Amino acid sequence: MNFKSNRLVRNIAIVVVLIANIGCDQISKSVVRENVGFYQTIHVIQDYVTITYVENTGAFLSIGSALPESIKIFVLSVIPLIALLFGIIYLLTKKNLTWLSALALSFAIGGGIGNIYDRLVHGSVTDFMHINFGLFQTGIFNMADVSIMTGMFIFLYQSYSRQKSRFPGL
Repeated sequence: MNFKSNRLVRNIAIVVVLIANIGCDQISKSVVRENVGFYQTIHVIQDYVTITYVENTGAFLSIGSALPESIKIFVLSVIPLIALLFGIIYLLTKKNLTWLSALALSFAIGGGIGNIYDRLVHGSVTDFMHINFGLFQTGIFNMADVSIMTGMFIFLYQSYSRQKSRFPGL
């Protein structure tokens, strides 16, 4: 069965990936909100991987957190929500998406929905994971961010693979 040709199976798979991404994100945030104190740090793997519960009122790395509330709602909630809705429509109606493109978009959109849901329901986004390997260190992030990054890595992999097949010398 061809992924492109069987629209029902394709759309069910897309919805399952979206729901799985949103569900994992929301369950993990709920567990943290209920079981970890605000700014409490739990060492999962020594100081390399920790859980620190914070609420982010801005976007990536708290960008926009100092904006006036009405502008913040429009820029960080309304515009992204419209973009995500268009993304879902595109995903479900575009006939010639490759399965990797559909998977990448499903991960990215699912993560985006998880963070938008937080912002709309809780007024901020719950972040809690931190990785510190000395020179490589992350900000505090959540499972929605992991979904978004996974989608982006799938896109990068697909782009690289396409370029490599077009230009074998790369």
